[in-house]
Amino acid sequence: MQMGRRAIIAGAGVSGLAAAIALKQAGWQVMLYEQAKEQKAIGAGIVLAANAMKALDKLGAGARVRELGSPVREAKIRDWRGNVLVEMAFEQQAKRCGADSYLIHRADLQQAMLAKVAAHDLVLDKKLVSFAQEKGGVQAAFADGTTAEADVLIGADGIHSRVRKQLFGEGKMCYSGYTAIRGIARYEDQRYPVETHGGFEAWGRGARFGFSHIGGNRIFWFAAVNAPEGEQDSPIARKLAAMRRFEGWYEPVQAVIAATPEEAILRHDIYDRRPLKQWGAGLVTLIGDAAHPMLPNLGQGAGQGLEDALVLARCLAKAGGAADFSTALREYEGLRKKRVHAIVRSSRLIGYVTQWENPLAVAFRSLLLKTIPADVQSRRLDWIIGHEV
Repeated sequence: MQMGRRAIIAGAGVSGLAAAIALKQAGWQVMLYEQAKEQKAIGAGIVLAANAMKALDKLGAGARVRELGSPVREAKIRDWRGNVLVEMAFEQQAKRCGADSYLIHRADLQQAMLAKVAAHDLVLDKKLVSFAQEKGGVQAAFADGTTAEADVLIGADGIHSRVRKQLFGEGKMCYSGYTAIRGIARYEDQRYPVETHGGFEAWGRGARFGFSHIGGNRIFWFAAVNAPEGEQDSPIARKLAAMRRFEGWYEPVQAVIAATPEEAILRHDIYDRRPLKQWGAGLVTLIGDAAHPMLPNLGQGAGQGLEDALVLARCLAKAGGAADFSTALREYEGLRKKRVHAIVRSSRLIGYVTQWENPLAVAFRSLLLKTIPADVQSRRLDWIIGHEV
């Protein structure tokens, strides 16, 4: 390991863990600071498309993720009554892209990645509040009054990133127009046995519902529902509200909601941000949601953070010394921005179409999905899913 190659990473989510693993592989010393007091099993299901799985293989975590998750082998898009609009050609897509896509509980993904991080490289209950760039390095200041120094600082602290805020100001989050309701349940349905790794999305007017296996005999479901920003509901009434909203929909929509413990149902408004022209300055950069928060419609939030980490580590590995670190960070940003910003825009567009409320627009959408061959539809995403960093 070369001396003078030290990185502070703010945030120990998927992107932060990936950056720590990749930089260690590249010969860097890393310190990973996370504001949470403990690594709790929080979150719900997460999509790892083929590009994300190939990145995880490079990080050494792919095999464990495959053990814990569930491959996506078959899925259908239906209308709200259950009529099939398109059957997705996942088997052919996996062959073209070089890997299966997977679904996994976010907590399982994080545990698989944590296993690749040395315990002494992770510090919990450390909230970064500011940083200062000094000659030849960066000093990070934390809420408990302590500081840490390194050669570079990587902001992996999510959509509300403190690093991003100090670099570029508060900025405005962009509300998608819909809220997400998500849950995980122990549920069995003969139409979707575990062995087939099957699932579906049902699209209606101003709402859609997804149902997928995520490993461990669990079902992850989500609902995207058009709603005013900031609309509140009571956690103890969340299940009832969801069941009422999807009354009359294709079963097993209501059945899987009913099978979900009340406390396991989450609700969050969905946001992204406008793409930044720059991701960093000097010896500081951003990765993952701190750099490019995106709507979940393409299932690429985690995947793009994983790709960021690998590209960042490669650029820093080539740096000859401290004088080159800033140049390496700008190279990383230049290599990533065009691709990631295109995915942010594409995810917005898909969300716009899938949440249509107008009956004529919904009828046109259904006709279009039935008309375009499934293989043609899946190939439109090859530039995203088939990519390998």
